[in-house]
Amino acid sequence: MEATQLFKCLADETRLNSTLLIFREGEACVCELMEALDESQPKISRHLAQLRNCGLLADRRKDQWVFYSLHPGLPEWVHSILQQACNSRQTELQVLQDTLRAMKCRPNRC
Repeated sequence: MEATQLFKCLADETRLNSTLLIFREGEACVCELMEALDESQPKISRHLAQLRNCGLLADRRKDQWVFYSLHPGLPEWVHSILQQACNSRQTELQVLQDTLRAMKCRPNRC
C-alpha cells in the first residue's frame, strides 16, 4: 500500500472513523458502525466496500453478519499512522466506543 492511497482512503470522515473504530475494537459489523456513527446502512456499506477495495479492510462472515477488520497484510507503518490518528482523536473515539458499548443486541463474535 502506498501512502497516497492510504490518505485518499481515509480522507472521508466516515471512512476515517470507521477504520479507527475497527482498529480499536478489532472488528465491527455494519450495524455497529451504523449505531456508533449514526449513519444509514447504505452509506456505511458503501464506505466499507471502498475501504476493502483499497486494501485497508478484510471481512469475514458469521451467520448473517459480516465483520470487518484491518487487512492482515497491512505494513507496520499503516498501523503506526492509525495509532497516531487514534491518539489525536481520543475524545471523539471514546464517545463512539461508549455508544457501541451501550448498543443493545450487538452481534456475538466467535
